[in-house]
Amino acid sequence: MIFSSNIFLYIFLPFVLGFYFTISKSLNIKNYILLIFSLIFYSFGEINYLWLLTLSVIANYFWGIFLEKKLHHNSQKKLVIFLAITFNIGLLAFFKYSNFLIKNFNNIFNLNIDLEPIVFPLGISFFTFHAISYLVDIYRNKCLAQRNFAKLALYICFFPQLIAGPIVRYNFIAKYLTKRKHFNYAIAFGIKIFIIGLAKKVIIANPMAEIADVIFNASPSDINRYLAMLGIFCYSLQIYFDFSGYSDMAYGLARIFGFRFPKNFNYPYIALSIKDFWRRWHISLSTWFRDYVYIPLGGNKVSFVRQYFNLILVFFLCGLWHGASWNFVIWGLFHGIFLVLERFHFFKKLLNYFPKIFQNLYMLIVVMMGWVLFRSSDLSSALIFYKILLFDNVNFVSIPHNIFRLVNSHFFQFSLAVALLSYHPFLKNYLIKLIRKYKNLQTIFDIILLLCLFFVLIRLSSQTYNPFIYFQF
Repeated sequence: MIFSSNIFLYIFLPFVLGFYFTISKSLNIKNYILLIFSLIFYSFGEINYLWLLTLSVIANYFWGIFLEKKLHHNSQKKLVIFLAITFNIGLLAFFKYSNFLIKNFNNIFNLNIDLEPIVFPLGISFFTFHAISYLVDIYRNKCLAQRNFAKLALYICFFPQLIAGPIVRYNFIAKYLTKRKHFNYAIAFGIKIFIIGLAKKVIIANPMAEIADVIFNASPSDINRYLAMLGIFCYSLQIYFDFSGYSDMAYGLARIFGFRFPKNFNYPYIALSIKDFWRRWHISLSTWFRDYVYIPLGGNKVSFVRQYFNLILVFFLCGLWHGASWNFVIWGLFHGIFLVLERFHFFKKLLNYFPKIFQNLYMLIVVMMGWVLFRSSDLSSALIFYKILLFDNVNFVSIPHNIFRLVNSHFFQFSLAVALLSYHPFLKNYLIKLIRKYKNLQTIFDIILLLCLFFVLIRLSSQTYNPFIYFQF
């Protein structure tokens, strides 16, 4: 079930809101209601793996309690945290990477291992990282083990974050499991953020996806360099507004139910370097790898050579986390290499020599070239796309009719204008200043937002199924 689906908007969400706000004022009962509906939410997308999610919750509940009991015994707590993390990584590795590993073993060693393809469980990358952060924070004495099973289950299974993030730390959300209030202004704010996220998905991401899909799925003989550039441009807008839209919707839903989620995006396409980009893109994931992988490996306190190796390793794992494919592995290494380059004094000095507009252009070129790996179906397709992009002599090809029709449609042009106005914080900051100066503008803005919701719902009724990109991870 996705947030922009009719079944979520017209059936699931009204039911969960109705039960949550009318059945009882008891926070414990409200937690149970959210937990039950979260399991229902997951079942709509992956009922065959509901047992796996349940197993993860039960196992990590006992791992947490057992770990806390061993905190005063250094060697024992190290053994427990090792076993607990191994258990979680083992589940993730088996269900996400078995097919990939067997395929590569067969190719490398000329074997013929026959394994029934394993269906990838929805959201396993996210709920596994939630569980690991919970256990490590207990190990580091940053939080206590949760003795209330329902509260821990709700933390791991809470439907706004369950299948596509953001990755919320337990110590960030623990207080809301025990005590939270439901203010009208917070609920209204949550609804507004949800509508904005939904609009990002429907008004910007989906139209961009139509063009990106046609170009990336086209035969190499049917596209030239300019069409390839158009495909990358559209996909760059698609993935940003798709994922940031989902994160906004998750954040808005959390606020409605009295929770707060961390910010997951901060205008990444205005960054001036790859380092700056990762401070702004999928913040919950980049900070997770920083705190639970990079810093334990030594962080910035080790030699430069070791720092460079650790960065490459972290982004190798980041790429692998995104998918069991060489595309994602190389995409992660690609970003890791540029992060290492930016630590060299001469490269940093060279970058700072240029005006900010050129620093931003450098970042955009690197990131957009990386998106080719991210979007292509396999590595060979990505290499063919790069060949067209970099070495094509721009032979004339007739623009496919469906691309011509899409690009010339008024809705695509409207979507593009909205995207170009929204990727930068200028418009948002300007509107905030106006609203602070003229209080009546808030009412006008709310009316516009409501009209936007009606428009989006009408668009959704006529669109085919278009899942969020990060559902595959």
